[in-house]
Amino acid sequence: MEFTATQIAGVLKGQIEGDANVKISKLSKIEEGEPGSISFLANPVYTQYLYTTQASLVIVNKDFVATAPVSTTLLRVESAQNAFAQLLGMYNQVMLNKTGISKLSFISETAKVGTNIYAGEFAFVGENCRIGNNVKIYPQVYVGDNVTVGDNTTLFAGVKIYSETQIGKDCIIHSGTVIGSDGFRFAPENETNKKIAQIGNVIIEDDVELGANCAIDRATLGSTILRKGVKFDNLVHIAHNVEVGENTYIAAQTVIAGSTKVGKNCMFSGQVGIVGHLHIADNTIITAQSGISKSITKKGEVYMGSPAFEAGKYRKAFIHFRNLDSLVQRVDKIEKQNKQQEQKPGL
Repeated sequence: MEFTATQIAGVLKGQIEGDANVKISKLSKIEEGEPGSISFLANPVYTQYLYTTQASLVIVNKDFVATAPVSTTLLRVESAQNAFAQLLGMYNQVMLNKTGISKLSFISETAKVGTNIYAGEFAFVGENCRIGNNVKIYPQVYVGDNVTVGDNTTLFAGVKIYSETQIGKDCIIHSGTVIGSDGFRFAPENETNKKIAQIGNVIIEDDVELGANCAIDRATLGSTILRKGVKFDNLVHIAHNVEVGENTYIAAQTVIAGSTKVGKNCMFSGQVGIVGHLHIADNTIITAQSGISKSITKKGEVYMGSPAFEAGKYRKAFIHFRNLDSLVQRVDKIEKQNKQQEQKPGL
């Protein structure tokens, strides 16, 4: 698709400096700009590229002052970064705007399907499902029986959704993610039947995004719940009966064990491990590779380390840990001197 600088300026509510009729057909980094592309300048580190870029249109902040001649057309906006993000979203929406139901897909006769959906090749929708309007089901997606999927939700290729799962509106589930597989519950003392049946489900509220290859286990009883606005990176594992509060962000390789309750607006970095049956307060931040072994009850705390404790205390303790070798050498030296003193005649 092709647009003029004038058309783009109208969408972004910006002011043009240069050729208002220049045609744009693609997006690019400012240092890799090509004719016909649009880029942006938000970080001052990249200012040098504005004077050499081949991009036909560059978005800049309204108050930007050039210190050398600029050959490209400029589009001045309140925030170059926000404006370019808006363009990326629009471009992505156009690219992913698929419709139609493939003849190679299967949708049960008992399923209720909304309008304007997309179902790719070998997509499967089971019995009694409820699929909303504008839902996109990419190739090789499996949707089990009695599943609900809200309006405008996208299930990318290879997503597997077990029976009874409820997914809200405006959600994005990336490839390889499995929702509703059995929780990890066994009874080792029972020699005849060690596995404990998992008969609950998973509930995912509106505006949730799950990265690739996540695993969200169904509850033993009741529900595993991801509240509105939750965002996961790739490779996140949520165990049975966990509840993750609204607008919580979790980075890759984080694992939350069964029945733990996570509050609102939390942020967990990569490789965080949280044991089961804990409560994590609202607005908690946990740094990478931390291990949480007890509940966090105070809101807004930052935790780090394994086992984790308050970040301020951890940093002080880590200073002592780094000096531990020199401290041991000093103690050894003192002990050696004391021993030599004790061995002197007449003492």
